[in-house]
Amino acid sequence: LLLMAAVAVAGDDARQEAAVRALARRLLGPRASAVSLSVKSALAAGGHDTYRLFSPPGAAVAVAVTGSSGVAAAAGLYRYLRDFCGCHISWSGVQLRLPDPLPRLRDEIRASANGRYRYYQNVCTQSYSFVWWDWERWEREIDWMALSGINLAPAFAGQEAAWQRIYRTLGLNQSEIDAYFTGPAFLAWNRLGNLRGWAGPLPPSWHLKQLYLQYQIVERMRSLGMVTVLPAFAGHVPQGILRVFPRVNATRLGGWSHFDCTYSCTYLLDPQDPMFQVIGTLFLKELIKEFGTDHVYSADTFNEMTPLSSDPAYLSGVSNAVFRSMTGADPEAVWLMQGWLFQHQPDFWQPAQVRALLHGVPLGRMIVLDLFAESKPVYPWTESFYGQPFIWCMLHNFGGNHGLFGTVEAINHGPFAARRFPNSSMVGTGLVPEGIEQNDMVYELMNELGWSQAPLDLPAWVTRYAQRRYGTKNAAATRAWHLLLRSVYNCTGVCVNHNHSPLVRRPSLHMDTELWYNASDVYEAWRLLLDAGAELGTIPTFHYDLVDVTRQAAQQLVGDFYLRIRQAFQRQALPELLAAGGLLLYDLLPELDTLLSSHSLFLLGRWLESARAAATSQREAEQYELNARNQVTLWGPSGNILDYANKQLGGLVLDYYSVRWGLFISALVESLNSGTPFHQDQFNQAVFQVERGFVYNKKRYPALPCGDTLEISRKLFLKYYP
Repeated sequence: LLLMAAVAVAGDDARQEAAVRALARRLLGPRASAVSLSVKSALAAGGHDTYRLFSPPGAAVAVAVTGSSGVAAAAGLYRYLRDFCGCHISWSGVQLRLPDPLPRLRDEIRASANGRYRYYQNVCTQSYSFVWWDWERWEREIDWMALSGINLAPAFAGQEAAWQRIYRTLGLNQSEIDAYFTGPAFLAWNRLGNLRGWAGPLPPSWHLKQLYLQYQIVERMRSLGMVTVLPAFAGHVPQGILRVFPRVNATRLGGWSHFDCTYSCTYLLDPQDPMFQVIGTLFLKELIKEFGTDHVYSADTFNEMTPLSSDPAYLSGVSNAVFRSMTGADPEAVWLMQGWLFQHQPDFWQPAQVRALLHGVPLGRMIVLDLFAESKPVYPWTESFYGQPFIWCMLHNFGGNHGLFGTVEAINHGPFAARRFPNSSMVGTGLVPEGIEQNDMVYELMNELGWSQAPLDLPAWVTRYAQRRYGTKNAAATRAWHLLLRSVYNCTGVCVNHNHSPLVRRPSLHMDTELWYNASDVYEAWRLLLDAGAELGTIPTFHYDLVDVTRQAAQQLVGDFYLRIRQAFQRQALPELLAAGGLLLYDLLPELDTLLSSHSLFLLGRWLESARAAATSQREAEQYELNARNQVTLWGPSGNILDYANKQLGGLVLDYYSVRWGLFISALVESLNSGTPFHQDQFNQAVFQVERGFVYNKKRYPALPCGDTLEISRKLFLKYYP
């Protein structure tokens, strides 16, 4: 048996070694030959992931990287590229100006992760960011995950195909299944039991393509040594189950968020009903047969929904039923659960209720994600989740909104404080943004902290970050990053990064313009980046940052114009209202749209065309585009979660946000001219037609950037720098 185990370990090491070498070739091309990569699981000696770097004698190989897993070896490779070659890899760009020859290390470096897991993904990320991805984009993401040291992540694609098979086996017809699944852009909330049917149905081609994608995702993740998390049954069922099994004990839940029962109010099976175990075990067996398993499963029964009873016995029964449906298919099952519900509804989830839900599962067989630990940690008031292992997570982003934001002090110290907590059951750290491709700096910092044994010196860290992000030292750019670090990236207290700027919200006379930072720091960072443009203007990561900081400055300016417009209206000063409104509508917003249109990552067309590219017919392309448009605007048929997933994109600013502002200013002018009050309700009805019109207008937007970012930003600066 020992010999067989040793052979299995050696085989797994060889598989992971081959995978990380292939990653290096994708990343470095021919230069990968100067780096030796190997995987030896014994390096961890039963502890946390570990890597070792050293330069062997001779000139052929500059550095040898050994990791206890493929992920550890990839993290070691990135450590070398980052700290010794001055390189940078992020969502917004890759800076790989490799020295020639590659530098050799004077001393051996050995580092271990400070916890068992580095987790990544929020269930919502599947819809806000990943929904239209093909394998090429997924491959880049998994490479980034490995280089970042992430070793635990969901693999959720293709699950609707498995569910469809199960529902058919149980006797549901296709129309009942179609009435249950949402469209692709809203599947995250269908899986959570929040929504049904909205923007659906799912075409057969969707299931086939997602299944094929899932095969590729799980194979690549596992080949690098990552633990994949598969979905499990949380108790929600289609209405068709009640037709097939009329005696089943299921309760219709209330509406979710601002949705009524047209597209919400799903059914929840009673945990004691025999069908709970039948359905849950059938589904998981189907998934395991299809994709294999790493024995970790995700299920969230009460996401933003109040349970039917606060009785601890009921809550314990629910969690026990969910867990038993997992172990019925896999006796080694471990349940991974998002802990969002506890801080989202603290009035319901009192200590007795939290303890009951958690203790319905044997200790150690559940991992809880303390989802918003940087602002609202749950572990301190639940005695470390009453002994269940938990992961300290940084949520950071809601809805995939744009906007410079961070809580750097909280994430620099929070995980270490959680480990020191009495009887701490913390087993790792995690990144759980609702949407990605924003604020690279915060995620790079959080990933480094997963391998650090103590908080970092943040000013020194951001100096190094600026240098490697651009591949060179630039004093102006470094000063800009120090200003951003102390302002937008240093929100303290309870901070919620949900962009409420007047720019991206439906206009009213009661809008929030409050900032958590000194606006002048962003304006000065903007000036400094423009100064750095002469040296850094050809570097892609600099282009992205210049757009992002200019966009933030413009967002602040929109807030200032809004205050001028509101004050002019309240003083009945029509000339001032027209002047401020005219500048906003006919100059600032069009200029901002032009700026955003100069970078591929800030294009509405990129989002819409990626949706259309996922289709296999014109009809599907139109459905997917409607999904994509609705998500970033109305979020529902009637603005149910209006602007929750707002984005600042070229095309969206001019044809959606600006049109709303034009209608608002016209309504205020009409009110002053006619001497009649401004009625928000009447305006809301009128502006809804504009918003809905945008969702259905079928205008095609460019997916390629246009214009000189530096020139556009400088033009804006000369006009508007305070």
